[in-house]
Amino acid sequence: MDTVEAIKIRILQLCEEESISINKLANYSGLAPSTLKGILYDRSRNPKIITLKIICDGLNITLAEFFTSSEFNDLE
Repeated sequence: MDTVEAIKIRILQLCEEESISINKLANYSGLAPSTLKGILYDRSRNPKIITLKIICDGLNITLAEFFTSSEFNDLE
């Protein structure tokens, strides 16, 4: 698994844990839904760390919490 795939999986996991949609997460984060969907649907192959920080802020978690996931332990 590559880093972008791990990021996508983690975002979807967190949305599921919080029982929110991608659009709701975009709203909470103050991002355009197209930005988030670009990451999830392979239109953005290099999401910036600042974008991930904004997503984390919308979820009320830290970047460390975001990256504390098994997906990030076995990256290529």
